[in-house]
Amino acid sequence: MSFSGEGKDPGNASLLKLRFPLASCRGRRYPELSHRYRSEFQRDRDRIIHCRAFRRMEDKTQVFSDPQSDHFRTRLTHTLEVAQIARTVASTLQLDEEFTEALALAHDLGHPPYAHAGECELDRVMQTFGDRFDHNFQALRVVELIERRYAMFPGLNLTFELREGIVKHSHDLLPGEYPFLDEYLPGLFPPLEAQIIDLADEIAYNTADLDDARDADILTWEEIRASVPKFDELARRVEQQFAGAPLREQFVETLRALLDFLATALIEGTYRAALAAGVETAEDVRHSPFRLACFTPEAAETSAVLKRFLRERVYQSPAIRGVRAQCEEEIRTLFRFLLDHPAAISASFREYHQTEAPHRLVCDYIAGMTDGFFRGTYGRLLGTTRTG
Repeated sequence: MSFSGEGKDPGNASLLKLRFPLASCRGRRYPELSHRYRSEFQRDRDRIIHCRAFRRMEDKTQVFSDPQSDHFRTRLTHTLEVAQIARTVASTLQLDEEFTEALALAHDLGHPPYAHAGECELDRVMQTFGDRFDHNFQALRVVELIERRYAMFPGLNLTFELREGIVKHSHDLLPGEYPFLDEYLPGLFPPLEAQIIDLADEIAYNTADLDDARDADILTWEEIRASVPKFDELARRVEQQFAGAPLREQFVETLRALLDFLATALIEGTYRAALAAGVETAEDVRHSPFRLACFTPEAAETSAVLKRFLRERVYQSPAIRGVRAQCEEEIRTLFRFLLDHPAAISASFREYHQTEAPHRLVCDYIAGMTDGFFRGTYGRLLGTTRTG
């Protein structure tokens, strides 16, 4: 990756101290003995990979869900792409790769079926009870309460820093904003490893959604080039380098170049921000006057253009809107049915969560469903089925 930053390289030892020091880890809610050959963050990563919520992401929609095609990203493959990007950034900036990877793998554990349609509808329904649904806060519930794999404690008993990163990687938590999160140092920024997750996520979905939307025949090569100047600039280079290649290969090469541009810009932007803030230690990161993880100005503009373009041409397209409306109606209908018929909820799930308010029990149950399990449950309980 290229770098041009006042004669200094991102791998310079001056940034080495911004790596979160494992010795400063605040530990786990339920104390455990250290492992003989795995670090605490390695154990966090492994617990996430082995949990049910992680496996279920294989059948949770990212953006596109088509029974006629298995080429589209799922929530799981998207998560793996985020982890790959985040590890590259962390490695170059000499941060803790295992901490970063664990956070990336956990960041979407709280997503319900049907992507953002499911999240928005669950939030709307929960608001009628004076409550809310947020996939980041739900991810915390998953690792704290919902997963049941250990005899000594509920959840996964992850380190404090992993749990903090889950709720703060994309949100600056203010004191008193969410009283149930007050233990996670509101008013302070999370470690730099957590800060880069949100932008690695942005890189992953901005580029992947272009790819999937083109495969879904929602976008064309020409339309993307006309609407995203940086994509067109990179496409011109690809055309010169691979003049005889089929259009599909040129498109993929351009996407690769776009992803590399954004990832490089995240590394460079973060490095420059750290120099500008004058931070010297991981603790300084928490008290910095601003978030340090950021793109360079050119990349920030490109990312903003990509998000606007995708929102207008993909997420709000007639094809997506039609499916989204149907998904929202089904989420709402099943929620009401389960609230009125709690015996339809898995007996083991009810047993584990019998102290929860009824609306929260139903919300947790639906949020954990895969798309396929949701469709099957909806059809079994309400007598209707949907093929896509």
